[in-house]
Amino acid sequence: MLMPKRVKYRKQFRGRMRGKATRGNTVAFGEFGLQSLEPAWITSRQIESARRAMVRHMKRRGKLWIRIFPHKSVTKRAAETRMGKGKGAVDHWVAVVKPGSVMFEVGGVTEEVAREAMHRASYKLPVRCQVIGRPDIGGGA
Repeated sequence: MLMPKRVKYRKQFRGRMRGKATRGNTVAFGEFGLQSLEPAWITSRQIESARRAMVRHMKRRGKLWIRIFPHKSVTKRAAETRMGKGKGAVDHWVAVVKPGSVMFEVGGVTEEVAREAMHRASYKLPVRCQVIGRPDIGGGA
């Protein structure tokens, strides 16, 4: 699963997810993209699960780009521990996704195969998604 090789600081604040995505909100590499409609934290497990669903449906044809990466560490305290004693250990890694972010892109397959693959991947993700096409090749939302 995805995670940074090394980080400057292990533990981070939770932050807030305000506003729409201003970067990474258009299809840049492939022909079709899976765009988020809601803000969320997407775990590295969910990214991997969606990737597997898409690759399995495409049957090793075409190419898949993953446009999000889990840079943010999420900490968790051990079960049944008392309050205090500092922040918990790093439990998992998440990608912060804002509305409008293109999370996955597909190229080299037909539109029907790409749409169905992304539809299957959307079931693995905790956000509402839409499949968008590349604007310069006539693909709409």
